[in-house]
Amino acid sequence: MLELPTDLPADLAPLSWLLGVWEGTGVIDYDTPGHHYAGEFRHRVSFSHDGGDHLNYSARAWLLAPAPDPAPQELVSEMGFWRLSRSATDADAGPGLLPPIAAGPTRTVDDVESLRTPEGDFEVEAAVVHSDGVSELYLGRVRGPRIDLATDAVVRTAGAKPYTAATRMYGLVDGHLLWAWDIAAVGARLAAHASARLAKAD
Repeated sequence: MLELPTDLPADLAPLSWLLGVWEGTGVIDYDTPGHHYAGEFRHRVSFSHDGGDHLNYSARAWLLAPAPDPAPQELVSEMGFWRLSRSATDADAGPGLLPPIAAGPTRTVDDVESLRTPEGDFEVEAAVVHSDGVSELYLGRVRGPRIDLATDAVVRTAGAKPYTAATRMYGLVDGHLLWAWDIAAVGARLAAHASARLAKAD
């Protein structure tokens, strides 16, 4: 049975370990035709909620310049929404600004437990928009303090660099948020490109 924090909507209980601001460093290591990307970066990730059935997500990263140049270079930023996968009902708002057309009871932990798969995890979805014109829809699973995601769709503006697929993994290990991000981009196959270890910020 799930343990529900008292101030959290029931649908967020399986994702509650993500909540907070996380900061730390990571490494980039990715080969594309004709170029090898490598470096260390500083990363700040925020997961918050505003009373709805989703987490608000934002992330910023800065490439750390080698000494003696102290100026970090800002990398692509992200914003998005994470939620458990479930079918919308007449009691849910949307699409667009359409209000609900029916009243519904407050969702409970038992309602969320009914979403658990036979394998014991929960299906999750994340919509993420990058500042460089790339948008991703991830589908995946959360089981305890681990989330595995893979892109179901990628959309990019006409001017964005080629980017076709990605997977991400997030895990809580010894109080730290560890993540790894594989991408298929700028002519390269799907492969590891970045990972980081983040601590909860005060």
